[in-house]
Amino acid sequence: MPLPALVVVSGPPRSGTTTLAHALARAISCPAVCRDEIKEGMVHAEGGEFEAESGDALTQRTLPLFFGVLRLLLTGGVTVVAEAAFQDRVWRPGLEPLSEIAELRIVQCHVEAAVAFDRHRSAVDTPGRRAHSLIEDGIEGWQEAYASFKRVSIPAPAIDVDTTDGYAPDLDDIVEFVTRPWPSPS
Repeated sequence: MPLPALVVVSGPPRSGTTTLAHALARAISCPAVCRDEIKEGMVHAEGGEFEAESGDALTQRTLPLFFGVLRLLLTGGVTVVAEAAFQDRVWRPGLEPLSEIAELRIVQCHVEAAVAFDRHRSAVDTPGRRAHSLIEDGIEGWQEAYASFKRVSIPAPAIDVDTTDGYAPDLDDIVEFVTRPWPSPS
């Protein structure tokens, strides 16, 4: 029996990962599981005020839940698009065990730090974004964070996508990449 696909969409904050994950999930007819959306649901369930910060209690609870949901769906034979702005040190321990039950595909989103900073400033007051701890040090902080971002580096087919203005390569090419049969890594 063929394994389901786990399409991992990753990149630094505001690099377009969530938007692309949902577009891919619609295009290949499967669910998108987005770490920040899970965390937003937890914030909603908590009620009251929540102040996001790096390593906060909800972030700690979200991580195992995110990977647990992925495992549950993959074990059930469901192809899934998984999205988070995790760096390799967070993705790798969660993905390695899942690579035994799924065919991994990695989609790496990127934009210039200045583009991400502008996206952040445009969305800073967006309702439903209370669970996000983002870079607050102006453009210099974004440039530093982007320069130090460690991409997912697990053995699996990977594609780079520039999300500055749409997608390059375009969505059809990304869909073809994630749905194409690939030989298993040796």
